[in-house]
Amino acid sequence: MKLDSKTLIYSGGHTHERGVGILFDVTTAKSLGSWCPISDKVVIAKLVAKLLNLGIIQVYASTSDREDVEIEKFYEDIEKPKGYLKSQDIIIVMGDFNTKVGDERVEDVGPSGIGALNEREGG
Repeated sequence: MKLDSKTLIYSGGHTHERGVGILFDVTTAKSLGSWCPISDKVVIAKLVAKLLNLGIIQVYASTSDREDVEIEKFYEDIEKPKGYLKSQDIIIVMGDFNTKVGDERVEDVGPSGIGALNEREGG
């Protein structure tokens, strides 16, 4: 989908109540080789480059109050895009993992967040 001078790839329902997407500027969109909607929580884009291609896996995780079945499906959906990529491709997994990291220092990390840890802080 074109939005002004940007390109949006989107995976989700027709009512746009759920979904995940990636917005590319004009220059980056020229490198977009392919993309695949995996679910309303995962989409993959493959950018073609001279030396190595770049696979971007964009996610929008369920919150920790969801049923275990939905959480497990999300983790399975994150694994599916690997079949679209080659082993030498650079892979970036990014997005909203709905994780709360807390506000206490843990070893050399933190304090970075607010509130308490999620029940599923490690996935």
